[in-house]
Amino acid sequence: MGTQDQNPPYHTASEPHGNRSIAAELATLSGRLGVMGGLAEAQLAAAVEALATRDSEGAAAVIAGDEAVDDLETEVNSRAMRLLTLHAPVAADLREIVGALKISANVERIGDYAANVAKRSVIVNGYPAVPALGGVIELGHMVRQYVQNTFDAYAERDIAKAEAVWRGDADIDALHTSVFQNLLSDMLVESDHVLSCTHLLFVIKNFERIGDHATNIAETIQFLVAGTHMAEKRPKRPPTTTASPTDAFNVLGGHP
Repeated sequence: MGTQDQNPPYHTASEPHGNRSIAAELATLSGRLGVMGGLAEAQLAAAVEALATRDSEGAAAVIAGDEAVDDLETEVNSRAMRLLTLHAPVAADLREIVGALKISANVERIGDYAANVAKRSVIVNGYPAVPALGGVIELGHMVRQYVQNTFDAYAERDIAKAEAVWRGDADIDALHTSVFQNLLSDMLVESDHVLSCTHLLFVIKNFERIGDHATNIAETIQFLVAGTHMAEKRPKRPPTTTASPTDAFNVLGGHP
């Protein structure tokens, strides 16, 4: 998200804003949300890299950095509530503020899941690498790219980019299912891999949840820009196995 420190416009030259005060505050709100998104994206990228390189120190830095994302959510929400209270906005301005509140909540969850991945990677680093780890990393990179595309769509107010992310959620689900099956296979073939693969099951579930939050943001962008909702139901690919990740977590007695 290369322009995260800038305040992106949300009114075109042909559609000027009549209230300079609220326009400036909306620009600041959007800019701070962009910074928050950029930080969450960086956290996710660092978590994937720490897992791929077995870098426990890098993972610890991700865990410590989660507080900064939380602080930015608090700031964004405070700015949004101030705008609602002082200006009683309507129409596009109101959508900007409501959209910022919705997006910030999803970004905060992305940061949380990135920290969860980092926590799991510290544990996984204590075990030998398993064959299915490559697929886990591939899923992490895919999700990170979709997150980046989502924040770019927000910065540019680009509905087409947002819709591409929205449709891509099915691809994330498909790869998640494939990696899930490979992890189960590793566990069945080699008993020494059971503990490591169990933690990696939680990791890929966190990646899948991040994809869901990116999709939520994409839907919000559609509403923010056009004032409409996606015309179709969220695309989902049918599962390729009768066992689901949720079933496995229930058996293991844990939560992602």
